[in-house]
Amino acid sequence: MTSYLVLGSTFAFAAAVQPGPLQAYLVSQTLTFGWRRTILAGFSPLVSDGPIIALCLLILSRVPPMFVHGLQIAGGVYLLYLAVDAFKTYRNYDPERAFHVQSTQQTLLRAAFVNLLNPNPYFAWSLVMGTLLLKGWREDPLHGLALLVSFYITLVITLFGTILLFSAAKKLGSRVNRALIGGSVIALGCFGLYELWSGVNVFL
Repeated sequence: MTSYLVLGSTFAFAAAVQPGPLQAYLVSQTLTFGWRRTILAGFSPLVSDGPIIALCLLILSRVPPMFVHGLQIAGGVYLLYLAVDAFKTYRNYDPERAFHVQSTQQTLLRAAFVNLLNPNPYFAWSLVMGTLLLKGWREDPLHGLALLVSFYITLVITLFGTILLFSAAKKLGSRVNRALIGGSVIALGCFGLYELWSGVNVFL
């Protein structure tokens, strides 16, 4: 079970600190309206991800096991690609470009809608988290539950941290966020290698 807790937390942290539509929206709202009017939007993945998870698991549960192992390999390659992309973001970090979006009135549902239209959760749940969740659930339902709970607890806490950092001070928040992105490079790289090993190992 410990390995699933670590895997869920690791991927959630890496996903939460990467500049993307949801992160851009949260930072924009924080800088415009303050953390008190933005903090609830950190729960938005809990609202938006249900249909995404259900769709991905429905598809993955109906394909042959060898196809799932192939997806694990694809997921490993995808994670390594994200690690390289994150390194480029870290090396050329520009908070104004990374988090610039138009300001709109903040609501939890609006943030959830932003995330629902974000392609990243679909890639994550079809190529990475979905295969891990099915694998863990088939071993023991508690393993799958541990992965799911650790993922969303870490994701929400990290989004809260991003909101509070940028609320405290834009300059300080940018420095810390760049450091977090650097950490995500390592996390994504290690997770990608693990997924590649898991997918290839069955063919050895």
